[in-house]
Amino acid sequence: MARGLELDLVEVAANANPPVCRIMDYGKFRYEEAQKAKEARKKSSNVSIKEVKFRPKIGKGDFDTKMRHLVEFIEDGHKVKVTLQFRGREMAHPELGRKILDDVIDGVGPKAKVENQARMEGRSMSMVLAPDKKAMDAMKKAEAEAEKQAAVDAAEAAEADDTSAPPNTTGDE
Repeated sequence: MARGLELDLVEVAANANPPVCRIMDYGKFRYEEAQKAKEARKKSSNVSIKEVKFRPKIGKGDFDTKMRHLVEFIEDGHKVKVTLQFRGREMAHPELGRKILDDVIDGVGPKAKVENQARMEGRSMSMVLAPDKKAMDAMKKAEAEAEKQAAVDAAEAAEADDTSAPPNTTGDE
């Protein structure tokens, strides 16, 4: 039958009694399976860990720049390892490091959640932040609604300006 239809006879279940076979175009079947696998790989996301390093005596401008990069990484869906490096006598004041890490958490806000709390590892203190998908989706939805409301308000204001214009009294008509 398979030769008559110019298709392939493919054994599906060899252990069944009697063995089960299908008549199909095996090349087409393999192609479709490869396409499904390719689509599944495309949908899976590869989460990498980015690292941002701070120092206890970091300046305001440097802190702000590093925070912008950190927020970009989180918005892109990456986990971020925040490392605080201590040198020399700075090791005697871990509370300065904790204050900076607290400022980082405050700066990120609801976009990320702390995955690993801050802990000392030799001469450095580190913690891991992971993106909070639910909070970010809620923020995007709120932004979209605010833009939509702003557009409606602008349209209503333009309409109100048109109706409040004085009638043409110059006699040009």
